[in-house]
Amino acid sequence: MENGKNFTETLIQALDAKAQWYDNEELPRILENYRLLHTCVRNLFDFLIKKALITPDPYKLDKKISDIKAPEGGQFVENERSVIMGQRFSDYESTLDFLCNYYKFSVSQLTISNIKKLVDLNNAITWNSFSANSNKTNTRVLSTMIFDARQNSDALTASMITDSLSKASHAMSEINSSLKEYTDFQREWYKGQVRKNVLLSSGFDSSKANTVANEIQQIKKNFAAGMGKVPFYNELIEEIAQEDLGENKNNLQAVVLNKLNIVKEESKSHEKKIDTKALIMDALLVLGSIAPQLTQIMQKVQDNHDLLESEHNSFMDKLKRAIRKAFNIEEKPLFYTITITDATTGAKRTEKLNYKTFMSDLVTKARRYSSVSQKNSPGYQKIYSMPEEKIAEFVTMQISDCNKMMVILNSLDDFFKSSASVMNKSKLKGLKIDITTLKNSVVKANQHRVEYTSYIEEAEQMRKLGITG
Repeated sequence: MENGKNFTETLIQALDAKAQWYDNEELPRILENYRLLHTCVRNLFDFLIKKALITPDPYKLDKKISDIKAPEGGQFVENERSVIMGQRFSDYESTLDFLCNYYKFSVSQLTISNIKKLVDLNNAITWNSFSANSNKTNTRVLSTMIFDARQNSDALTASMITDSLSKASHAMSEINSSLKEYTDFQREWYKGQVRKNVLLSSGFDSSKANTVANEIQQIKKNFAAGMGKVPFYNELIEEIAQEDLGENKNNLQAVVLNKLNIVKEESKSHEKKIDTKALIMDALLVLGSIAPQLTQIMQKVQDNHDLLESEHNSFMDKLKRAIRKAFNIEEKPLFYTITITDATTGAKRTEKLNYKTFMSDLVTKARRYSSVSQKNSPGYQKIYSMPEEKIAEFVTMQISDCNKMMVILNSLDDFFKSSASVMNKSKLKGLKIDITTLKNSVVKANQHRVEYTSYIEEAEQMRKLGITG
């Protein structure tokens, strides 16, 4: 039994190291893929509402989400499609929003039972096999809706939908692949917790745990005291006993430790050479992902602009427009007086915003970022061929431009809300959620840029000290 105790202590150390790796490296990557998925889902959700193909859930804001729950997936009659899919897709989007902004992706939180909830959510809409022939009701109906609506959309919107579907498929494949490996780890983590809290507890009588059956019995006896309300998984408890006392225990122990791969992970981290160009290009790819977000924001800004303009439709307004049209007189530039708040000092200042110029800039940005959203695109390849320093300068400039743009968008959102008439306020389309999503992407791009800059500065410092050539 002394050998079993030594194995337990070695295993717990390995599990703790692997858990730290998951908390710091892998689980944040899974979260980032969920954030990408959420952005794509939000774009598709707004698209279907705009096309009047789904009815927004009137109780969406009243629903308080505190756990992962997949939307309903049963059949329904055709004439209820708009309402039911509106509710289901709304619930799905809200759950993703909860995951991305409130759920803690950690080894202690993301247990076996919670992984199952995530898998159920992932299977609710199968983006990586999104087809009108799917045997899943939600996937089949959504696919039919989106593909039909895309055919009747302008080129920019159709491109945004195609891009969102492609990115959703990629994100879901990455998530499912990562969760499969993580599930294997969580099985070992569960067993490790049983060893730590039950087998090493004062109540566990190791002298009576001299056979596989007896050890299982001892674990059952002390399980509640050591593990509380954690479920008792018979299969995993059986594995613990086989690893300790089974005929093939030495091989089983070696397999478990090899699964954790701690030594390999550490040696890889020391030997891996950083590709600095890949680091800064990763920042560019993240910027490329915001093209659909910008398209969505532009549409909402245009709709709000049109709503305000509809309030200026008197006889004199119509006469002025008719005269300008008859004599080919160019319309005067439209300026909105917006209030800019300094994020650092809180000081406010007013600024006149040329609406047409601002919208033209947004269109240019959306096209620019869309052109670098894929590694095999000509735009991406063109920038990749540039020297690293020039790429870094370009990325830094784009991040700065995006930050300025978000300040203006926030101010413009406040302007619309304060300028619309009472009867039109409820018709305005808020920008805050879209701006938050955009901000998350820009922050992620900046993280890649900062990582690149830090590595370059560190390498330069080591070169000056003569540590590297």
